[in-house]
Amino acid sequence: MKLFKSLLVAPATIGLLAPFSAFAGESNLNDISKYSNLEHLDLTNAFVNDEPKDNSLLAGGEGLVDTGSFDGGFSETTTASFSVDTVFGAIDGDTTSETTSLDFQFNIGLSTSFTGEDSLDIAIDNGSGTQSPLGTYMGFDSGTPLVVDGVTYTFPVGGATMMVGDSTDLSALFTGACVYSAFTDQTPDDCGTGNSIGAGGKGVATALSYAFDSGFSLAGGVTSGSTEILGDAADAFGINAAYSADSWGAAVAYVSDDGGTGDDTATWGLQGYYTFDLASLSAGYETSETGGTDSSGYFVGLTFPEVGPGSVNIAAATTGLFASSATETLIYEASYSYPLNDGMTVTPGIFITEVDGGDDLTGVAVKTSFSF
Repeated sequence: MKLFKSLLVAPATIGLLAPFSAFAGESNLNDISKYSNLEHLDLTNAFVNDEPKDNSLLAGGEGLVDTGSFDGGFSETTTASFSVDTVFGAIDGDTTSETTSLDFQFNIGLSTSFTGEDSLDIAIDNGSGTQSPLGTYMGFDSGTPLVVDGVTYTFPVGGATMMVGDSTDLSALFTGACVYSAFTDQTPDDCGTGNSIGAGGKGVATALSYAFDSGFSLAGGVTSGSTEILGDAADAFGINAAYSADSWGAAVAYVSDDGGTGDDTATWGLQGYYTFDLASLSAGYETSETGGTDSSGYFVGLTFPEVGPGSVNIAAATTGLFASSATETLIYEASYSYPLNDGMTVTPGIFITEVDGGDDLTGVAVKTSFSF
């Protein structure tokens, strides 16, 4: 009962979020001054172009731009996007049973185009200094300093698209077939195919994709833990094929990871969706083989896109990949996503995770997302 008593204060969450919106817009000039020997810093017109120059070039020199039409925004070639997420709630059954917590994360995305067809993308993350079990379960970033989370450069090669980057996923250009919006960062994320269609990276990565006019697409990627692709360190590569129609879609992927030991792990993932009049059904299945041992897991989720002003997502999935001899455990989650406006969404939800040989985990949380 302590858990639900604590969550009676959930409506006050919105009031707690105001400091975060203020935090996102503040600058610590004392810290900035440490990196500069300037005696005076004038920020009055930092983002205003008072003296436009005629016939200036884009960053890549591709074509002339009439800067007289430039509105004095952040940059002529770079766009910046920001997001702030907070989650307030508690988990019952955890070692910190019924502890109510509030976590946040702050993300910046910078995208620059040099030719109009390419994109240099930089992701910068920040999160709570001390992350709670709930924040970990929701997949929130942690750590007070701003950290560069990934740098990628995407550009066309003939009719295909190529990407190279650091701290990014080998599946960055893979096409999935999942319309479910996960509440937690557990197995329901990527429709249960996080090791294949949603495969991560080891460090540096490169990928190539091609989309046909028929709705069919192909992609491949490779990643390495060192600064060289397919070097001496652990490597992984994967391929992906997907097809999307008006009301359904399907995707498959294969990933091989040598683990740096020569004992390869081969993983297959399959996911698909079908849209009915009132709901969409998403499903995923993944199987993996390492050293002669096979394991598998699955996911099933329903999305109701129009329930009042918001949408409902309900899912069940295995908590991971299990060998046939292992005891299989499941996770269940349900959430309601309500957009208050174009830049703010509130999502209350509940999840239950089975624990083999222990008490099940039950979590209730309210996630609030800002984007601007």
